[in-house]
Amino acid sequence: MRFVDLDPSDLTLFARAGEVLRASHHAERHQVAAAMLGTSGRVHVGLHLGSRRVNVCAESSALASARIADETGIVTAVAVCLGETGIPQVTNPCGVCRELMGAYCPEARVLLDVQGEVRKAVAEDLMPLPWLRPEETSWTVMAPALRKRTD
Repeated sequence: MRFVDLDPSDLTLFARAGEVLRASHHAERHQVAAAMLGTSGRVHVGLHLGSRRVNVCAESSALASARIADETGIVTAVAVCLGETGIPQVTNPCGVCRELMGAYCPEARVLLDVQGEVRKAVAEDLMPLPWLRPEETSWTVMAPALRKRTD
């Protein structure tokens, strides 16, 4: 995984996500907030939406907000949850969010919790083997091991 250096703008982005979470936190409905820095310099925020059956991630809603605002690209993304002490902390994106960021902003930098240390990695590295349609691959779903070898 390619890690890149943190910079002062990352702290500002983290703080913005923390503000959103503190203002909207609910133990069941709003557990995570996200902030994404666009190439325009604008910050787009998102909030986890949860119910008994459905959850929409904060990163997904921040990405949708950026697209609605005609943002041309995402530079950096961060999601935060409240730790046991009630202080916002970096939380890692789920698989769905990793796939979405890999599709919409593969070169974006994503703040991560790497065993208690905040690091920053490239979005496309978070999902090394993304889901693909069979026609996008060189093997068949029906019988990958039964293919005739040509070597």
